Amino acid sequence: MTEPQLPMVVPAPGLPARVRIHEVGARDGLQNEKATVPTEVKAEFVRRLADAGLTTIEATSFVHPKWVPQLADAEQLFPLVRDLDGVELPVLVPNDRGLERALALGARRVAVFASATESFAKANLNRTVDEALAMFEPVVARAKAEQGHVRGYLSMCFGDPWEGPVPADQVVRVCKALMDMGCDELSLGDTIGVATPGQVTALLTALNAAGVGTDRIGVHFHDTYGQALANTYAALRHGVTTVDASAGGLGGCPYAKSATGNLATEDLVWMLRGLGIDTGVDLGRLVATSAWMAGQLGRPSPSRTVRALSHQEQ
Repeated sequence: MTEPQLPMVVPAPGLPARVRIHEVGARDGLQNEKATVPTEVKAEFVRRLADAGLTTIEATSFVHPKWVPQLADAEQLFPLVRDLDGVELPVLVPNDRGLERALALGARRVAVFASATESFAKANLNRTVDEALAMFEPVVARAKAEQGHVRGYLSMCFGDPWEGPVPADQVVRVCKALMDMGCDELSLGDTIGVATPGQVTALLTALNAAGVGTDRIGVHFHDTYGQALANTYAALRHGVTTVDASAGGLGGCPYAKSATGNLATEDLVWMLRGLGIDTGVDLGRLVATSAWMAGQLGRPSPSRTVRALSHQEQ
């Protein structure tokens, strides 16, 4: 697929010159698929994403196969992609055992997954928020001792299906705990997609006031109510330069049934390109990759940009 000529580039003041896309399609995007995706297909997906210019691609999760059967092949998959030149391949590690498995295969960028709310911590980790943090502390310490880079995911930062709106100070407390235990960066998750731009700005401001720098923060929006790009724009205006997205808009959350797909990487790149913000991503190749994966999954991509550009090629 050729690189599209549109959109017209019209920069806006006060935005970063470059954004790092943290691509989650191969892990977060595929983890909910009911039909098992073959390991070689996953590996090819990662390779194609890298070929499209993505340099941070979350590869898999070293979670117990009972909990996420789709990612039971982590040991088989990671060696197939770990030598991609110039590409960081973070993996999710839920506990000591998961970290041990990841380290044994050479992974040095890992992520832990906490919750801002008690209800989701119970549903996702079968622990309280503080019990989960206590579980992660030795994991983070061991990863740092191995010269690893640790990302702290935080779910339900803006709203929870059981508890409703989530107060900013509640989110800040858990973010501070993750940073204090040694996490290098945070990813603020709008797991059920209920955030709006004002709420995003307010939370980022509260985190800054608590001593968490914007340069340590990434954002992870779901598009349940069509707000993902608007929320991303609000984060960019605040100075955030790391944005999570999923190729083709794949993904949801197995423990929050109201969570729909992630922000589509193509939709994000289209907006950033129009704003004159560099991502290093070849949009044509990325669209072709997501169209290919949609074919592997047997359904059309939910990404509006994939649909629009794929239609133009027909």
